[in-house]
Amino acid sequence: MASWLFVLAAYLIGSVSFAVVVSKLFALPDPHSYGSGNPGATNVLRTGNKAAAALTLLGDGAKGWLAVFLAQQFGAQAQVEPWTLAAVALAVFLGHLFPVFHKFQGGKGVATAAGIMLGLNLWLAAATFGVWFVIAVILKISSLAALTAALVAPVFAFWFLGNDLRAWIFIPIAALLVWRHKSNIQKLLQGKESSIGR
Repeated sequence: MASWLFVLAAYLIGSVSFAVVVSKLFALPDPHSYGSGNPGATNVLRTGNKAAAALTLLGDGAKGWLAVFLAQQFGAQAQVEPWTLAAVALAVFLGHLFPVFHKFQGGKGVATAAGIMLGLNLWLAAATFGVWFVIAVILKISSLAALTAALVAPVFAFWFLGNDLRAWIFIPIAALLVWRHKSNIQKLLQGKESSIGR
């Protein structure tokens, strides 16, 4: 029972859309109503408010880290099942993609996935971020950087975490990240994807 309570709590934490919350605090339009319609930092940046975009990025990343941290800190004393940490990590990610508080219309999950990695293993997060950073700097296309990082994340996860459930969850996470970027993939193939800063 305790394990499922942790998983439910993680999903609810993930369901808090910081793009929506921060936009309300800054009196900005609902992020679903402009640009890509995606409630994420990149879309919030389209308003020109860099502070709001930065807070969205930090918030979405922090909730992924927080869910994992809470499971690690209090899971043992609650006598949770061995699979709980992996399930919590996946649940907070699914909460971001399909948030119960926002009609299940969530973001693409890049920042939340990064927060999950940071909570699970610093080197996993650093290696994946390194790939994202190199692609972003060289090609200046945020979606391509995110897609590349998503594809290498499971490889890094097995490298740093071993053959563990915590590593296996990055296969569905990577698949969902690619799926959520399907419109970006179409634009990339058509040569119409916007570069960073535009």
